Amino acid sequence: MGWLYIALLALAVAVFAAAEWPRLGVRFGLEARRRRDRARRKANLKLLRTETDEFAESVQRDLANLPTTEETDRRF
Repeated sequence: MGWLYIALLALAVAVFAAAEWPRLGVRFGLEARRRRDRARRKANLKLLRTETDEFAESVQRDLANLPTTEETDRRF
């Protein structure tokens, strides 16, 4: 009787693995490996600030500080 229980257990594990394969594939499959590799590569990157970045920030600050006029009474 022992082999019957082992066969049923193996069958249950196979059915469970087949049912959960999409979720397991996301975590352990090829796409997950690509995501981990990309995250590892991105961790080694450094952001370099250039003069153009500083210039763009100063322009954005200047535009944000400009006074605006709101037309509340339009007459044509």
